[in-house]
Amino acid sequence: MKVLIATLFSLLIASASSFAQNTCYARLENDTLRVGNSVIERAFAWDGGALRTLWLTDKASGRTMKSRHELPDFILAKEAPENARLEVIEVPEGRWSPAFLLSRVSYNIGKVQIRREYRLYDNVPAIACDTYIKGIWNITPEETSVLDQICLKGRNWHCTAVEFHDRTDVHNSLLEERRFISYHHEKSWNANLLLARDAVTGAGLFMLKEAPCSDMQVGPGVGDFITKNGRFQLTRIGFEPGDILADGWTRLYGSVMGVTGADDFSEALALRSYQKTARRQMDMVMMNTWGDRSQDGRVSEQFCLQELDKAARLGITIYQIDDGWQLGKSPASVVEGGSFDDIWARTGYWDVDPVKFPHGLSPIVEKAKGLGIEIGLWFNPSVQDDLADWERDAAVLIGLYKKYGIRIFKIDGLVIPSKTAERNLRSMLDRVREETGDDVVFNMDVTNGRRIGYNWFAEYGNIFLENRYSDWGNYYPYKTLRNLWQLSRYVAPERFQIEFLNPWRNTDKYPSGDMFAPSNYSFDYIAAVSFAAQPLAWMEASNLPEEAFYVGDILKKWYELAPAIHGGTILPIGEEPSGRSWAGFQSITDSKHGYIIAYREDTPTARGCIKTWLPEGKRVRFRPLLGSGKPFRAKVGPGGIIKIKLREPNSFALYEYSL
Repeated sequence: MKVLIATLFSLLIASASSFAQNTCYARLENDTLRVGNSVIERAFAWDGGALRTLWLTDKASGRTMKSRHELPDFILAKEAPENARLEVIEVPEGRWSPAFLLSRVSYNIGKVQIRREYRLYDNVPAIACDTYIKGIWNITPEETSVLDQICLKGRNWHCTAVEFHDRTDVHNSLLEERRFISYHHEKSWNANLLLARDAVTGAGLFMLKEAPCSDMQVGPGVGDFITKNGRFQLTRIGFEPGDILADGWTRLYGSVMGVTGADDFSEALALRSYQKTARRQMDMVMMNTWGDRSQDGRVSEQFCLQELDKAARLGITIYQIDDGWQLGKSPASVVEGGSFDDIWARTGYWDVDPVKFPHGLSPIVEKAKGLGIEIGLWFNPSVQDDLADWERDAAVLIGLYKKYGIRIFKIDGLVIPSKTAERNLRSMLDRVREETGDDVVFNMDVTNGRRIGYNWFAEYGNIFLENRYSDWGNYYPYKTLRNLWQLSRYVAPERFQIEFLNPWRNTDKYPSGDMFAPSNYSFDYIAAVSFAAQPLAWMEASNLPEEAFYVGDILKKWYELAPAIHGGTILPIGEEPSGRSWAGFQSITDSKHGYIIAYREDTPTARGCIKTWLPEGKRVRFRPLLGSGKPFRAKVGPGGIIKIKLREPNSFALYEYSL
């Protein structure tokens, strides 16, 4: 790590300082700080450390958007900053993350210390900013705090505000898009993402709020963005004065600003280019037996050993033992009286159950290893008192890693009601990463409670998206596909674990004549719904009939292809899944190659017109890799339309394409 420090006071700046990492740079020239890379530059007036955006440049198009406001980008208090300084730090590549350049601006307001850290990645048309504060709160807060902002010319800004919803046990529509033209009156929006495009010049930008979903955030304030013509402010910064530590940093919500170009395609690529810097995903085909609703009733050494043989036949790479491996009983146990209250007042709660697992987990881990499978575990942090017992919780996970080599943990049951709880959760996850050499992957559950959403904590692993159960008649393959399809426009789908269930179970729990019931779909189609994401076999392998195991060859082939598919930019194509649509995903690996997954739902015709991201007029060759597709060539029609033929309703095809 290399560090260059320039200590600066107010306007007494005479020299320029810079440090470049490949194409990234941060340069202070007189009173102007310029940060950027090969595709973007954001310039600020230094203003004693209270940075104020001067312009934002899209180098690909040559457009420069000049900002007109006279206020700092970050507004917290009325007092002026003091003792401003700049550090430029090269952060090396990590196990799961790329290298980046960090430009850190630090200053004081009264007895409060503030750090604004701008992250720059090579060839990514976006700049992220993380904000930290600590000290003694003795300042006068502004009426409205602002995390970031820009004020541009023009009265024809066409915008989309995207609000996300987690708590997927409750919600089955996981985002809302609100399209509007920014007006000369202020308007507040609940949204993690704001997209804006000037209809006159074609200039575009996005602002991403790295925070939980709008209705799950902490701290005062209403709304995430305020818009007024070309002024875009990111508000509700995620803390109250009582959250600040005198001797430790508190991380506020994050902000990202990027340039997008004049069309939907460049907009989608720009956003995804940044999102893929958060973490390289570990591809997995996971089995978690909780989906068959035996709860912890069957979990034991004998059960798991039997399951592993069938899991291997099904192409499973990770077998995750959910609630029930531990001695303590949770509220979801089949044994009455289970609880998460005062976990650390209960002796041996997180010990491996000696009755269910008389030899510990070693026999299961060893057998799994011989079958090419890793063992994962479920874990519920101690949420009382704002996760105050985070160090003990971390020690449990570290101990399981060191004793058994287990490195995949589902983090469930979270409740994050305060900044303190959020800080403690992050401390727990960071401690585990540090003590395991960053070898651990977390499956972050967002099914219920006040949790992290889709744009926060992305550096820790993937997202366990939803619980759906045929036992209750609420699992429908097309609804699962719809949720993934909608999210994939704005969040990288490879971050999600997407469930597929045993369609032979609970056929009596669905109404007679329900054409969308799971039993009306082939098992390979049900599994293929997850192929743009990380497949999750939400079932017990021992409950599958023998005829189900043909899907093992398909899942094994998908796992071989997954690095290439997930290495591209995956975006939704076709129509929104409805049970009667032609839908799909396109993974764009470069300008001439990629993959397409096409789903023919229960439609009357065998040929569908699917709108893709392929360039109009180009000739494309399609080679089928999985499913029921046939090789074909096509000329891309207006709007990226291609025609795909699948003979049977509720069938799919995974193609490799080349222009």
